[in-house]
Amino acid sequence: MPFKQPKAEKLYYSIGEVAEMFDLRPSTIRFWEKEFDSLKPHKNKKGNRFFTKEDIEHLGLIYHLVKERGMTLKGAHKKIKENRQGTQDTYEVVRKLQDIKKFLIDIKEEL
Repeated sequence: MPFKQPKAEKLYYSIGEVAEMFDLRPSTIRFWEKEFDSLKPHKNKKGNRFFTKEDIEHLGLIYHLVKERGMTLKGAHKKIKENRQGTQDTYEVVRKLQDIKKFLIDIKEEL
């Protein structure tokens, strides 16, 4: 998974930082923002978007469904709408398993 954890915990992340975390273009994130009503970053007077940790987690769920599982945007929207908690739980399990896999690979390389 190309999601990269931020080094320092901040309250708000710019769209550029979020795009880098997911290896996406900012235009993709802006498009997804229009498609998914639940993705609502804060905007300042200039219109710059600032994402909270919750926004990033929701974006990760969308990324998982669209990019990793190959769903269409309509399919991802329907899946989230029908069973948000179940979808979120599945995403969390997959993310934890990927972290464990990375950890085991790191140990293997050290041996």
